[in-house]
Formats: sequence, C-alpha cells, structure tokens
Amino acid sequence: MRKLFGLVGRDLRARRRISRTARRSVPTAIVFYFVFTALAHADPLSPGDVKNLLARIREKRAEAPQAQADFEEEKVVHLLNKPITSSGKVWFQAPNKFRREVKGNSPSVTVSDGHQLWIYYPNFKSAEHYSLGKRSPLDAAIATINTALNLENVENTFQITGAKIDNGYDLELTPRSSSTKRMFQMFRLRLNNDLFAERTEMLQPNGDRIVTTYSNQTRAPVAGSTFDFTPPPGTEITTPLGR
Repeated sequence: MRKLFGLVGRDLRARRRISRTARRSVPTAIVFYFVFTALAHADPLSPGDVKNLLARIREKRAEAPQAQADFEEEKVVHLLNKPITSSGKVWFQAPNKFRREVKGNSPSVTVSDGHQLWIYYPNFKSAEHYSLGKRSPLDAAIATINTALNLENVENTFQITGAKIDNGYDLELTPRSSSTKRMFQMFRLRLNNDLFAERTEMLQPNGDRIVTTYSNQTRAPVAGSTFDFTPPPGTEITTPLGR
C-alpha cells in the first residue's frame, strides 16, 4: 500500500512539475511569437530608401518647423541598482531652439534659443548658463539630444541603417566622429508613419542606457517666448564652461 501511495505521489508530483513547466513556457512562447512576428514584418531599408525617408522628413520640417510632445524617460546607470525615471514635455523649433521641462521630485527646465543654453533647477533655485555656437563638445551634445526632433543633415553626423515596420520605421544611427562616439555608441530611433519620433534609445560608452518614449506629438505652432528664459529673482547662476 505504501508503495502504491508512493507511486501515486510521484505521479502527482510529476504532473505538477509538468503543469508548472507548461505554465512557465506559455509567456515565453508568447514573447517569441511577438518577437518573430515583429521581425517578419520588418523590411530592411536600402541606402536609397534611407535617403528618400530623410527627404520626406525634411519636407515635413519645411512645412512645419516646430514640434512638441510629452515624454517619459528611463535612465539605466551602471552604478545604480534601479533605473532613474522622469517625465515631462519638450518643444522644438528648427534649426536649434528647444525647451525641455522635467516634472516630478527632481524638476528641471532646459532652454536654448540657439545661442545660449540655460538649465534651471527650481528645487535648488540655481541655474547653469552656457554659450553656444563655438563648435564645442556641448554643441555636439545638444545636437545629439535633439536628434529625435531634428534630423536635418543627420547623415553627415551618423551612419544610418533601418527597417520599415508595420507602424513606421526603426532607424539605427552610429556616430561618425570620435567626439560623438565619446558621448554614445549607438542611437536607435523609432518613427511612426507620420514621421514623429515615438521612441529613442541611446547607449553610452560606459554601458549606461537612456530610453525615451514620446506621446501627444504635434507640429502646432509654438510661441517664440517658449525659447526665452530669465532666471527668477534670487537664482544662483553658474557658468561651468566660462562665459
């Protein structure tokens, strides 16, 4: 009798193991299904296709040189156990004006009129001021940050490959210059069929990764004052790179 119960017990345990394995395999199967489905619907772009796509983007920019969107961002820093998340809104006007407001516990406002850059930290009542247009690493960094919103002459700075997907385009940008390579190794950009940026992923040389997703994109006009900034009274102002 004990042997019979032992056999039954082993059989039940075996069935439970099979059941658990099957349950674990279901999510895995679903993941593989969607991955392979996505790959099946991704058609590589030829160099000519990339050139034509960039021309279409320039046409859109010429028709409406301004853009704005909400964003959510996740920074994976190799020295930290958990990613840093933030959200906010960004405004852009070609060729080089932008405003980026980050909300939450660590708010900040970054504004550039194309000639100067302000970064304001409301919690600390402090601001950093930078002069632009000197072909410095800072100019290159800002151009990189705005790549998702401004693809003007992007092929001069990056080698571009990509694929057509069901709902838009996936592009991979690899820096050409050594100065840009020091800031990041690779930049992935997803555009929807309206040629709005939906997602970017930046991989930095130290392994850090920044993923930004955009929503509520529009090319509606933006007031010129959006790109002006005057520090509030009592703000401590620093110029980290000098005047």
